[in-house]
Amino acid sequence: MDIFALFYQNANSVQAVSMAAYMKNICPFLGIPKPKRAELSKSFLKEAKKATTIDWAFIDKCWALEREFQYLALEYLRVVARLLTIRDIPHLKKLAETKSWWDTIDFLDRIVGGIALENPAVNAILLEWSVSENFWLRRIAIDHQLLRKEKTDTELLAKIIENNLGQKEFFINKAIAWSLREYSKTNPEWVRSFIETHRDRMAPLSIREASKHIQE
Repeated sequence: MDIFALFYQNANSVQAVSMAAYMKNICPFLGIPKPKRAELSKSFLKEAKKATTIDWAFIDKCWALEREFQYLALEYLRVVARLLTIRDIPHLKKLAETKSWWDTIDFLDRIVGGIALENPAVNAILLEWSVSENFWLRRIAIDHQLLRKEKTDTELLAKIIENNLGQKEFFINKAIAWSLREYSKTNPEWVRSFIETHRDRMAPLSIREASKHIQE
């Protein structure tokens, strides 16, 4: 069965209302919880792994529909990530700027980060995003190196975070905390030094959460 028809067949209008409300009604939901969605899309994603090109028409169609289809598109991007290149960055940027909320942004940051790891030329783009008027693009820039551990480009991380200090936006200050906290598991001294150097401009939230894994 067509994956779109399958999702619609399993829609739950009651759950859709509460799921949409939880995500601040950023867009309509079908009311399919994550476990059910994973079950429904398993065969589709298994077949998608065989792809030799990115089906952007499919992704764009998903982005125009209910939220569960955006999740499906992101899972699709995850399984075909090996095919993504710097040429796909403008399209990913468009996704990030459309129907934006943390649930899609915090998936896109890993996808963009994966491309950047393979192609350092993307770093210049991420520096541009780090000063964008769109704070979701800035959040992607801040967190795109999550889980890189020893492969983290600390010079880039510092520049991007410095471009976002002194902010009142919760999602930016949380992103700074997240990126520093995660890297502190690999290099606590670097993170401790960064916090001490920039403490006067960092939000209390960022300092508190970034310091969780740093022993005094």
